[in-house]
Amino acid sequence: MLFIIQTALTLGCTYALVALALFLSYRVLDIADLTTDGCFVLGMAVSVTSALAGHPVLGLFLALLAGAAAGSVTAFLQTRMGVPSILAGIVTNTGLYTINLMVMGWSSNASLLKQATVYTMFRDLGIGGSWSQLVLSGAITLICMLGVRWFLTTRIGLSIRATGDNREMVSASSINPRFTILVGLMIANSFTALSGALIGQMQKSADINSGTGIVVIGLACLIIGETVLNGRRSIRRNIAACLVGNIIYRFIYALILQTRVLPIECLKLMTAVIVALAIAAPTVKDNAALMLRIRKERDGTC
Repeated sequence: MLFIIQTALTLGCTYALVALALFLSYRVLDIADLTTDGCFVLGMAVSVTSALAGHPVLGLFLALLAGAAAGSVTAFLQTRMGVPSILAGIVTNTGLYTINLMVMGWSSNASLLKQATVYTMFRDLGIGGSWSQLVLSGAITLICMLGVRWFLTTRIGLSIRATGDNREMVSASSINPRFTILVGLMIANSFTALSGALIGQMQKSADINSGTGIVVIGLACLIIGETVLNGRRSIRRNIAACLVGNIIYRFIYALILQTRVLPIECLKLMTAVIVALAIAAPTVKDNAALMLRIRKERDGTC
């Protein structure tokens, strides 16, 4: 049981960066950015390749830069080339497949079995003991969450929020929506790449197909967190939802794996069901509340 808790918390903290990225792009900027899958693998590939060269810490910063570069391509296609946001993400995601193969030396996977990683280096410092992975991942995620919370209160952060609320109004003012979209997507994709970088060094490998479905799972975790933290919407609450939703999702996933309620072949189906229920939960809740209110009004008139 302790292993399940430890694994769920560690993975929840690490994958929370993907939900944080989707919060910036989907909730704040109101852009459906589908660059996430390829950008996650890009961060993983850059991080693992750098660790193979003996620079695991540098790999995290290079992954951040690589993710920002991917986000800038998506923003360029959308703001300068007139490509719709969804198609811009698909185009960038498609191109990243070849880029990721190139980064990994034209191989579909890379291994770090005998190489040092940021996790082994942190463990060797004697901090956290058997919980060292959780401590490191949690610290990085917390710093990123606090950084986003602060950034969204700055002038450029408020401009990005205004762009997502009403782009036409922003265009009529002195704010350039092309610039705010560029900055927002660069930051969002840098978080996605950082998550991939941490996962790559945690599992000591990178695979070209590791990012499949990440955008859907990340969005589902965000919605799970928002549903659990029910109340008045605020930036602080939404940012916290990124972490809470991921931890809940990873707990469900780990429990099913541990108890073997479902055979291993059904995990993809189970993931699809969890994602569908998470996304549909707000609508089901609203419909249930509406039906309850109608029933009460009907009983009151009888």
